[in-house]
Amino acid sequence: MTPAVFSHGDLRLYLLSLLAESPQHGYGIIQSLTDRTGGTYTPSAGTIYPRLAKLEEEGLVTKSVDGRTTIYAITEAGRAELASREADLAGIEAGITDSVRLIANEVRQSVQEAMKSLRADLATAAKDDRAAAKSRPRTETDDARLTSRDELHRADAIINAFRARVRTDLRTHVAKGGLLPATIVTELENALDEAARGVTAGLSRSGS
Repeated sequence: MTPAVFSHGDLRLYLLSLLAESPQHGYGIIQSLTDRTGGTYTPSAGTIYPRLAKLEEEGLVTKSVDGRTTIYAITEAGRAELASREADLAGIEAGITDSVRLIANEVRQSVQEAMKSLRADLATAAKDDRAAAKSRPRTETDDARLTSRDELHRADAIINAFRARVRTDLRTHVAKGGLLPATIVTELENALDEAARGVTAGLSRSGS
């Protein structure tokens, strides 16, 4: 999704909806926008703060200073503005959801195309290696090294595909308003740690 999803006036209304959920500081608002859009739109401070200042001028938000942090909160007038434009807000949220879904599909398609390209490259490399090997005597060590190179490329492809798939699923889930409990992230971390230990142990057993 690009900033074009927020047409004229849309970002202003969406900022009010974010503050209606809870008071936030400027960075928190920027992070919320990034999360809600699946990481595809991260507005600059120069985009957000002038709009917050304008909302404050209109009496729709207030700001207070907590130490070195400025906290923005919606006012009753701001909530009334949201209520009067409920249909507009629903349209904005539907547009964001559609955009995130489209981008997620594009990412998955890109991953699939990258995998196809990688498999083609691997096949070409293997063919070249076999052609080169015909010009000299081959040994078992040569065969093992050739197989190892092929498997290394395959491992890279598996890792990259896994990363792209999980990252897309997580961002899409959060962008649609889903919750991401810490337990799930911890389970992911533990599973990856276990997998890494398994790979290290397997390499140790196989020797050099």
